[in-house]
Amino acid sequence: MQYIYPFIISFILIFFSELGDKTQILVLSFSTKNKSTNILLGVALGTLLSHGLAIIFGSQIGNIQNINFVHHLKIFTYLTFFLFGITGFLKMKKSALLEEDNETNSKSRIIKFLNSLVKNCILIVAISIAIGEIGDKTFLASIGLGLQYPLFKLPLICGAICGMVASNSVAIFF
Repeated sequence: MQYIYPFIISFILIFFSELGDKTQILVLSFSTKNKSTNILLGVALGTLLSHGLAIIFGSQIGNIQNINFVHHLKIFTYLTFFLFGITGFLKMKKSALLEEDNETNSKSRIIKFLNSLVKNCILIVAISIAIGEIGDKTFLASIGLGLQYPLFKLPLICGAICGMVASNSVAIFF
């Protein structure tokens, strides 16, 4: 029973953090040319790589015996998570939007090239998700979960994987 609570917390936090995230848009672009099952398998593998490392890193820091340091680090991690979420709602200047359009065009060309490599679809999606999640708000949330529950690495990782797959499957479905 003690393992279910960290799993559920991880699932809920990652699921809602991923809604409307940049990696979810990446998954949507992959879904135009590939099977949903291959994409979701790649998402699960990429999440295992990125969020697994984040949770293990956070739990190693969470095992530090200095309670004051760990407390301040938890506050910092969760504050940055909320700041990333708030900045997503702020309006950007028009020039920044134009630069983002140029970046989006180059990214879409890269995605189209990667989609042409059908043989390694799962691996390409996994690598894209793993790289796309580094420094993302869900990545920071995983570090925070590792800090909060350092003894429950496996349930946290499984919850993060299930949360990412569920969130991305909802996006692909709709």
